[in-house]
Amino acid sequence: MKKYWILAAICTLLVGCRESLEDRCAREAKEYTEKNCPTKMDNNITLDSMTFERDTHTLHYYYTLTGFADQDSVLEKVDAVGALKEDLKNSTSLRVYKENKYRFAYTYRSGKDPKKIKLDVVFTDKDY
Repeated sequence: MKKYWILAAICTLLVGCRESLEDRCAREAKEYTEKNCPTKMDNNITLDSMTFERDTHTLHYYYTLTGFADQDSVLEKVDAVGALKEDLKNSTSLRVYKENKYRFAYTYRSGKDPKKIKLDVVFTDKDY
């Protein structure tokens, strides 16, 4: 009988230690930012940080554009919104967040003028 009480106590502890999906997303975004940011995505794009906005369930990526990519209308010419949407649709690493209808936001700022937002887009479950 004593074995069952110990087993029940261990199970209770294990269940109590599970983090919510929101906590997991916030933790992973913070850890990624602390360990990897800023990260050069290519010669002209740098990922500055990732955050999780609990109230809207939004995973938000912040980028800085430099060089050629920082010119006016370049993002429209290359259909950046379409490319981001397609990447999101094909991303398997974000599957659990997509299954739970999280939102994904992308903000691109100018490297020459950080106050200037070149692109700000949010995708919902209807987009992916």
